[in-house]
Amino acid sequence: MSKPRISYVPFEDMDEQMQAEMQRAAREGTPRPESNAVRAHVPAAFWAFAKPWEEMFRNGVCDHSIKELCRVYISRTVKCEFCGNQRSVKGSSEGLEEGQYDELLNFEASAQFDDRQKAALAYAQAIAWNESDRDGLWDRLHAHFSEDELVELGCVIALTFGQQSWIRLLDIDHHQYMAGTSASMAPGFETAEALATSKARSDYWAAK
Repeated sequence: MSKPRISYVPFEDMDEQMQAEMQRAAREGTPRPESNAVRAHVPAAFWAFAKPWEEMFRNGVCDHSIKELCRVYISRTVKCEFCGNQRSVKGSSEGLEEGQYDELLNFEASAQFDDRQKAALAYAQAIAWNESDRDGLWDRLHAHFSEDELVELGCVIALTFGQQSWIRLLDIDHHQYMAGTSASMAPGFETAEALATSKARSDYWAAK
C-alpha cells in the first residue's frame, strides 16, 4: 500500500463532531475516512469540505445521480484513484449502473447516458478543461437544468475537481484508516486484498 504524503490525524485526537463525521464516512463513504483524516489537520479545512459536500452533493436541488456521474467523470479525467474507486450508494439507488462509469470519458458517443446526463458531463468537462463553444454549452445546459441546479452542479464539480486534483498527490488509499468496512467501494475494491488485485489487472481503469 502507498504511504500518505501527509499523515492521518488519529481518531482520538479529533473532537466529538469530527469523530461523528469520521464514523459516518466509515459507515456510508463518499468520501471515505482517509481523505477526511488528512483534512482533519486543519478543522476549518475539514468542515469547509464536509459541510458543503453534505448540503450540495449528498442533498440539494439537483438529482444526486447526476452529481455522482460528474464526480466520477472528474476522477477519471484527472486520474484520482482514491475517488475513482468509490461509488455513491445513493447514486446506485437512483439507478446508476457500474457499466456507466466505464463510459464516462467517452460519454458523448455512449448510449449509456441520456441527454440530460450528457449535458451535465459536458459541464464537468468544460469546468475541467474549458470549452471553446460556450454559447453552445450554455444553450445545452439551460435546456436541461434550472439556474439553481446549474449553480449547485457547478459548485459540486468545482469542489470535486479541486479536491481530487489535490488528493491524487497525497498517495492515500482505501482500507488504511478505520479499515474493515466496504461502504461505497466500487465492485472489486471492497477489501485491501481485492483493491490490490484490481489495481494489478491489465484493464484497471487508471492504467489505461
